[in-house]
Amino acid sequence: MRSRWHEFENYLQKLPLPEKVRPFYVFWVKKALSWNKHSPSDVISEETKKRFIKFLESRYEPWQVAQAEEAIKLYNYFLSRREKTACRDKHECEIAWSYLKEEARRLMRLRQLSYRTEKTYLSWIERFQRFTRDKSPKDLTAGDFQDFLTHLAVEHRVAPSTQNQALNALAFLYKRVLKQDIEATIEAVRARERRRLPVVLERDEVESVLRHLSYPYHLIAGLMYGAGLRLSEALNLRVKDLDFDKRQIIVRAGKGDKDRVTILPARLADPLWDHLQKVRQLYELDRENNLPGVSLPGALERKYPNAGKEWGWFWLFPSPRLSVDPKSLVVRRHHLYPTSVQRAFKKALREAGIEKPANVHSLRHSFATHLLEAGYHIRTVQELLGHKHVQTTMIYTHLARKSLLHVQSPLDG
Repeated sequence: MRSRWHEFENYLQKLPLPEKVRPFYVFWVKKALSWNKHSPSDVISEETKKRFIKFLESRYEPWQVAQAEEAIKLYNYFLSRREKTACRDKHECEIAWSYLKEEARRLMRLRQLSYRTEKTYLSWIERFQRFTRDKSPKDLTAGDFQDFLTHLAVEHRVAPSTQNQALNALAFLYKRVLKQDIEATIEAVRARERRRLPVVLERDEVESVLRHLSYPYHLIAGLMYGAGLRLSEALNLRVKDLDFDKRQIIVRAGKGDKDRVTILPARLADPLWDHLQKVRQLYELDRENNLPGVSLPGALERKYPNAGKEWGWFWLFPSPRLSVDPKSLVVRRHHLYPTSVQRAFKKALREAGIEKPANVHSLRHSFATHLLEAGYHIRTVQELLGHKHVQTTMIYTHLARKSLLHVQSPLDG
């Protein structure tokens, strides 16, 4: 079976593994097969792997045990890649996959998932379809799911968040559409965490970018920096979400479908009030033309069919053009499209002469960092950002600390 080991070694050569580590991956697999009296052509079962790992835990360091476990997962994936076969009746499989995706779409809408989530999940299902080489949906197994997640981590080197997104999409497919319970069998190679500090703009850089943004993009960017909003949260704001008296913004159905309250910057109060007068004219024009009301979240549209025509529910940043609602196919007014804001921000960044690899989300990063630099408690910042765990907010302390410590290099001394 020398050829099998040679093939596995060649496969490891293609992976982004340090050269000195590759022989150890082969060593651990050989040891696992020998310990279980298996041949090199055998897949190492989950039960066998658990017993072998338990055996290693009493004899080796934790990092060596983790390395052995990953080596076994990689070997199983390597064997499964060799055995993948394409669908025999391509036309029949295409029909089955089309039905599968339509059923997934129907169930997502039944559970009132957002349109963005729907698009994301369907794109992952299509990538999974290509990965399985159009294998008939009725023949899909938990192993295919596991191999796809490993494929993303090992061959595409995706971030952990991307792999988790794919996992959520396919878990929905298996549980809700295929009616398979696969949670206990997912033993994929996990994507490696690559620690990256977010790009943060200095205060004067933020000011410069805002000056180079045209109306209404400077208001959107101002809210992202001044209130710590995500781009989607800023664009989804309704007229009723602004409380000028209390200087508050209510963010509804933010990330994780959570509501929260954040600050309305005093500096933006007057410009936003003037902006609302212009938006009101557009709203009145829609009512004169008897257009359908704006879309409403969840089941509100069924419960209050005319609420979408009310001023309070109108978009804070409406699109100047009408568009077709992708879910209901109704022609109505939507909010500004995210791409237009991103393009405007990139243009302003160039015009301001800022070379940092920033994007519009950097405004939210800057909000958090500048608050911490100003001495605000991290729990306060966590609440304003809408983070579930304080550990997520902690990354900004690294950025803030660099400015606060003023460490002098020994070379300068």
